[in-house]
Amino acid sequence: MMKGANVAVPMSAVRIELGWQSGPGVPDADASALLLVGGKVRSDNDFVFYNQPLHPSGAVRHEGKQQGPTVLDVLSVQLAQVEPQVETVVIAASSDGGTFGQFRGLYVRVLDASNGAEVARFDSTGASTETAFVLGELYRRQGAWKFRAVGQGYDSGLAGLATDFGIAVDNDPAPAAQQQTPPPAPTQQFTPPPAQQYAPPQQQQPYAPPQQQYAPPPPQQQYAPPPPQFAPPQQQYAPPPPQQQYAPPPAQQQYAPPPPPQGGGAPVNMSKISLTKEAPSVSLTKQGATGGTMRINLNWTSQSHRGGGLFGRRRGGGGLDLDLSCFFELADGRIGSVRSLDRSFGALDQPPFIRLDQDDRTGGSATGENLDINLDFTAQFRRILVFTSIYEGANDFRGVQATATLYPLNCPPIEMTLDGCMDDSRDAVLAHIENINGELVVRREGTFIRPPAGRPGAGVMEIARMYNWDFGFKAGRGKG
Repeated sequence: MMKGANVAVPMSAVRIELGWQSGPGVPDADASALLLVGGKVRSDNDFVFYNQPLHPSGAVRHEGKQQGPTVLDVLSVQLAQVEPQVETVVIAASSDGGTFGQFRGLYVRVLDASNGAEVARFDSTGASTETAFVLGELYRRQGAWKFRAVGQGYDSGLAGLATDFGIAVDNDPAPAAQQQTPPPAPTQQFTPPPAQQYAPPQQQQPYAPPQQQYAPPPPQQQYAPPPPQFAPPQQQYAPPPPQQQYAPPPAQQQYAPPPPPQGGGAPVNMSKISLTKEAPSVSLTKQGATGGTMRINLNWTSQSHRGGGLFGRRRGGGGLDLDLSCFFELADGRIGSVRSLDRSFGALDQPPFIRLDQDDRTGGSATGENLDINLDFTAQFRRILVFTSIYEGANDFRGVQATATLYPLNCPPIEMTLDGCMDDSRDAVLAHIENINGELVVRREGTFIRPPAGRPGAGVMEIARMYNWDFGFKAGRGKG
């Protein structure tokens, strides 16, 4: 498409891909959408991006990023669900760590969500110092949807673009990832921290007009978590017997990110935290994540070893399938795993307070694989080791690029990447979450694990040995 051209969009749901070529010196970019009435948003809820991934109507969702030679950031739009008063859905892009003059091959594509057929493509060229772009827009004309190529640049970044459309932006920068004292080497024993009493954060006192006398609320009772419902510490944790078959939840119970708060509320926070080799750790507690359910999401792409093509999640055919898992150690010394191969899917309201939401053997889930951790029980955790294993579709992690993102409540998303494997590793450790004197600290690992010599399927047992999970772990048949 040429700039200013438009095309009909007759389908009821579309997928929007923002894409560009990765390489040295190329910044990152993020896709976003703004839902407009009369050229402006109605409230900050009409802004969909990485920190606010789902519109309250459910019509627009930020699906997330896929790494590879061509990097993709994806939005989905259910056109049939867009509220009648919304006239336009603006598709925007913002750079992170540079300008759009440093990008190569930047484009936006509109695809039919039902079959992947391309409806429209606009290649953005000629950028220089811009740090944000309106690439295109979906708009209504006489009850039908169309897509227009726009290509309007901004030097003021995503905040400036969003402000132009009526968004109130919190310009405070994201707190830097905090350097933490490195955790003990995996061969050292972990000493349980003293039991911590959890008290929910104090509620904000309701506003009373000046002429009324304020009466303080009655004192609230101290919350204490229920006593552990499992056996004494001397007993060894064992996963459920293999004959117990897992039944996945019905389709309507699939995870959806929580909708943003209704009404005005606080300004939109555009920050996010990236953990790197140079800044590998951050305190969840200090960032404000003191309760609620934290989701850990894993998405990936892989460059084919034959032909150099890019393939991602399987769609009814061959492709790469990764399993997301974790080991846990509770404050009383109990240890175990949450892992699909063990048929151990966990629970959020009882030990281990961790749950694997699905075992995606088909690769058909656009949301990747997810672990949920109930931070209301932070005092019950000693440490959690999050790792991933190749189930099928590749012999090892060479050419695989994965992104793990943590979504705590009241805290910016925390993301970390996994790539650069140079050996035959089929397992990789993503992150180590540790309770340090009542403070929950996340540390990026990004470590590929080679299986012991002569035991190609024993990579998970090697993780247990290296990180001192001293229990009789047995890998299941078919993978390590």
